Amino acid sequence: MNEAWKLVGEPRAGGILIVSDHASNRVPEDIDLGIDPALLQQHIAIDIGVSGVAQAMAASAGYAAFLGNVSRLVCDFNREEHQPATIPIASDGHAIPGNALDHEAHEDRLNRFFRPYHAKLADLLEQYRPALVLSLHSFTPQLESHPEQERPWQVGVLYNEDDRAARIAIPLLDAEGLCVGDQQPYSGKLLNATMNRHCEAYGRPYLGIEIRQDQIGDNRGQSAWADRLVRICNEVALKLQA
Repeated sequence: MNEAWKLVGEPRAGGILIVSDHASNRVPEDIDLGIDPALLQQHIAIDIGVSGVAQAMAASAGYAAFLGNVSRLVCDFNREEHQPATIPIASDGHAIPGNALDHEAHEDRLNRFFRPYHAKLADLLEQYRPALVLSLHSFTPQLESHPEQERPWQVGVLYNEDDRAARIAIPLLDAEGLCVGDQQPYSGKLLNATMNRHCEAYGRPYLGIEIRQDQIGDNRGQSAWADRLVRICNEVALKLQA
């Protein structure tokens, strides 16, 4: 484990690597975001439920999980390095005053978290060359800033240019009786930074999955989704290699 990332399980050559950029709501003791601590339990700070799903999946043969180890409010790993949202000064209508940094402090934050996270992920992918990368996120039933916009999908599948795994996974998820979003609740063509950098740029197959938070808010839901995604990822990986 590192300050920026945590690795669960043993990566295997030709296995499946789960990547969850927003798995933690940890804020280091020496960083003061200047926010109500209650916000750290909400989606603006963490993808609720994904750590439990990822760690349960990592117990399966051939799986490992690479998890972000600080809150997205400290550093959002699923952004381009110099985007304002990488160290956000606001999120979903909430100001983050502790992130109003000068250039030196901004660079220090990137050097401490963003760059080590992506360097380690690059090393893992190059060393083990997984058959599939699962990019795992969760989403809210409604955004706090737009509660009128309903999100009925239980799971969304996201991708940018490379939709190989998505095209296999969507009918498999449909067959589970789920309400499945193809590029919902938002498009992977707009927000796919980690997978663009580490997978699309190298032709590595990946599957972008967003689970609605109420599906994985407790151990039972997390276990059920872990079992489901292991079955589906195994089938996707096999079909990609056929």
